[in-house]
Amino acid sequence: MKKKLIFTVTNDLTYDQRMIRICSSLAQNGYDVLLVGRKRSFSKQLSKSLPFQQKRISCFFNKGKLFYLEYNLRLFFFLFFSKFDLICSIDLDTILPGFIISNLRDKIGVYDAHEYFTELPEVINRPLVKKIWNWVANRTIPKLKYAYTVGNGLAGIFEKQYGVQFDVIRNVPLRGTILEGLDLEKSFKPYDNSNKAILLYQGALNDGRGLEEVIEAMPKIQNAELWLVGEGDLSQVLRKKAKNLGLLENGIHFLGYKTPKELKEITLKATVGLNLLQNKGLNYYYSLANKAFDYIQAGIPSVNMEFPEYQHINKETEVFYLITDLEKETLANAIIQLLSNRVLYKKLRKNCLAARERFIWENEEIKLLKFYENVFE
Repeated sequence: MKKKLIFTVTNDLTYDQRMIRICSSLAQNGYDVLLVGRKRSFSKQLSKSLPFQQKRISCFFNKGKLFYLEYNLRLFFFLFFSKFDLICSIDLDTILPGFIISNLRDKIGVYDAHEYFTELPEVINRPLVKKIWNWVANRTIPKLKYAYTVGNGLAGIFEKQYGVQFDVIRNVPLRGTILEGLDLEKSFKPYDNSNKAILLYQGALNDGRGLEEVIEAMPKIQNAELWLVGEGDLSQVLRKKAKNLGLLENGIHFLGYKTPKELKEITLKATVGLNLLQNKGLNYYYSLANKAFDYIQAGIPSVNMEFPEYQHINKETEVFYLITDLEKETLANAIIQLLSNRVLYKKLRKNCLAARERFIWENEEIKLLKFYENVFE
C-alpha cells in the first residue's frame, strides 16, 4: 500500500513552484501525496493535471496574528480527521499542528525549513512575535528526527541551534527549454538605442527585497524597463513610488501573480535578473533564492547580493554579478555595467548556460527520494 504523505503550507498552492516540484516527484515515485494550503479571494482554480492531491483551507482572517491562529486551528482539526503516514510541515507557521497530530497518532513528523523563520524581517524587529516563534521552534524542532532545508549555510545553523541533522535539498527549477548550441552572439541583446533591456524581478513584493531602491535607480538607467512579477506587502507603496517618478507603465511594469508556466515564459524574455536583499536578519543573509537558479536556467546574468551562498556558487561557476549594498548608485552602476559591457555579459551568459545542467531539480529529486526512503526504512 502507498504511504500517505501530507505537506502543509500557509500560501496559495497555485504559485508555489517549490512544493509543486516536491509533491510531483514523490507522487510520481509511488507515494500518495496531499498538499494543504490556503484559499484566498483571488485564488485561481487548482490545476487538475498535477499528480498529487490538493486541499485549500479558507480563513476569515487573512493576515497577522489572527490569521496564523485561525489557520493553525483549522489545520489542526483537518489533520486530526485525516489518514496519513507522515506529515511534513513547511516552515514554523504550520509546524505546531503537524507536530502535535503526528505525535498523537504515533506517526512520522518532518520539518522542511524553507526559511530561517525567526530571522525574517517581519519577525526580528517585533520582540513579542519573535519570542512566540522562538518558543514554537524550541518546543518542536529538537524533538523531530527528520528535517531538511534549502542550503548548506542554513543547515549548519539549524543543526547547531536545535541539535537535529538537516539534509540539504536545494530549491532549483526543472530542466529548462533553451536548446543546446544556442547562438550566444545572435541571442545577445545589445544595450543601445534600438533595443530596450528588460530587468526582471520575480517574487514577493516585500520589505528588504531592494525593490524601492531599484525603482529609485531606474531614472539613471537609460533604455531599460523594469518588470516586477508578484505581489506583496509593498505592492501599493511601490506602485505609488513608480507613479511619483513618472515611471508607472512607462518604464516600470507590475505584472502581478503569474503561474509557473507564465513565469517561465516571462523569464526567457529578460535581459538581466534581479535578486536583491537587504541584510535584515540571518534569513536573508543565508538565503539561496530559487529566482537565482531560474535566471541561470534561462541563461540570464543576474545581479545578486554578495552573501555567502551566492559567493560560493560564483566561485565555482561565475554566473552572478555580485554587489555589496543596495544604494541606488550601486544598483544603477551594476546594471549599466552588465548592459553596456558586451564581453562581461556574454561571459556570464555563457557560464549560466554551462551551469544549467548542474542546478536542476532532476538532481535534487534524487536526494529528496533518498530522504523519504530513509524515513520509511
